[in-house]
Amino acid sequence: MPRHTLSVLVENKAGVLARVSALFSRRGYNIESLAVGPTENPDLSRMTIVADAEAQPLEQITKQLNKLVEVIKIVELDTAAVQRELLLVKVRAPLADRAQVLQTAELFRARVIDVNVDTVTLEATGTPDKLQALLAVLAPLGIKEMAQSGTVALGRGPRSMSGAGTLRPVERSA
Repeated sequence: MPRHTLSVLVENKAGVLARVSALFSRRGYNIESLAVGPTENPDLSRMTIVADAEAQPLEQITKQLNKLVEVIKIVELDTAAVQRELLLVKVRAPLADRAQVLQTAELFRARVIDVNVDTVTLEATGTPDKLQALLAVLAPLGIKEMAQSGTVALGRGPRSMSGAGTLRPVERSA
């Protein structure tokens, strides 16, 4: 199935994430990646959802999402959008292998954020493919632990999801 990235602007209220993810679950679609965070407006949050779905079922899901009162706007981002993930990875790095770990970090523009006697922890940002390539190079050295964020994305160019006049007002609850 093709991979789709949806940018969903929602009201910043409790329970919205559960309702949105339930729509995908009820239709049997796995959410491959999900990142939620505040926007420039404290009343709104942006959900970036990456899912595998055919075009027709994805259209049905977006129609259902639009029916939720808390959903302000949905945009499917194309491959030209700016997309990034964050990876924290702790690698086995005794002195004999440390130079190789540091060279790999430099090659992938990863930052060293912690050094221990036996390990080095790296921080890397990039596309999912770049991070997978980094993990493939580090795997033979011994990955002790890792955490990876979901995809965050924005469309390229001057257009904005939250540009003036495109959003309905958000009412604050008392």
